Amino acid sequence: MKNKGKSLGKGIDALFQELEEVDVKKDEVLELSLNELRPNPYQPRKTFDEVSLQELANSIEQSGVFQPIIVRKSAVKGYEIIAGERRFRASKLAQRETIPAIIRDFDEEAMMQVAVLENLQREDLNPLEEAEAYDMLMKNLKLTQAEVAERLGKSRPYIANYLRLLSLPQLVKEMMQDERLSMGQARTLLGLKNKEQILKLANRCVKENLTVRQLEQLVSTMNESKDKKKVPRIVKEKPYYLRESEDRLMDKFGTSVEIQEKEGKGKIEIEYLSQSDLTRILDILDIHFDEA
Repeated sequence: MKNKGKSLGKGIDALFQELEEVDVKKDEVLELSLNELRPNPYQPRKTFDEVSLQELANSIEQSGVFQPIIVRKSAVKGYEIIAGERRFRASKLAQRETIPAIIRDFDEEAMMQVAVLENLQREDLNPLEEAEAYDMLMKNLKLTQAEVAERLGKSRPYIANYLRLLSLPQLVKEMMQDERLSMGQARTLLGLKNKEQILKLANRCVKENLTVRQLEQLVSTMNESKDKKKVPRIVKEKPYYLRESEDRLMDKFGTSVEIQEKEGKGKIEIEYLSQSDLTRILDILDIHFDEA
C-alpha cells in the first residue's frame, strides 16, 4: 500500500496507520484457532485466485505465517478478520490449526472502509466487486456518491462509472466476471438507449471479439436507428476531436455523452438513469434550485 497519503480520503490515513503499524513490543500477538475466526462480513472480494492461494498455502506449510492477521472480537462469537483473509484461507488449506493475530478495536464503519480500501489498494477487486463495494458503503453508511469519493480519494465520476455497472443485466455481469467483457465494453453497452438490446449486443461483442471502438460505432448506429425508426446503417466515424471530447465528458459526468455536429454547430446529449442521477449531474454542473 504505497503512497496512500496521496490517494486516500480524510481520516483514512490514520485508520490504515492503526491497521498496518504492528509493533511486536507493544502489540500482543496471539495464536488464535482458525475455528474461532470468520471473514470480514463486509469483504467485497468474492473470488480468490486458487493458484496463488495454493502457493501461499505451500509457503505457510513450510515456514508458517510471518505477518499476523488483524482481527476484532465478534459481537456473536469468536473473532472477525479485519485484514488478512488470504492468509487465513491459505492456512486452512495448509491444514494448520492456529494463526498469529492481533486484536484491534474497530467499529462497523471502520470495518467497511478497511474491507474496501485494503482490496482497492492491492487491486484485488474486479470491476463489479468494486462497484458493489461502493454501493455497500452508500447504503450501509448512508453516504452520497460525493461522500464515498471523498472518503476513498476518488473523483465522483470515477465512483459513478462503477456504480452504473450494477444496472447491467445479470448475464452481462457474468460475462464481466468471467472476463469475457471488459469494463470499457460494459460502459459502452450502457450507452444503448434501448436497454433490452444490451444482452444481445453483449453476446455479439463476445462472439465477434469486438473492440471498444467497434462497439461504440454499433451503439451509435443502433441509437440513431431507434431515433429515426429505420434499419441500422454504418455511419461515418466521428472526427477524433469529437470522440475525445465525448470520452472526457463521459469521465467527468460518469454517464453516456453524445456530441452531434453538423456544419460547425451541434448539441451535446448527457444521459441520466434516474432522478437522483440527474441531480448528481446538475450538482457537477453546479446548478442548484431553491426549495419551494
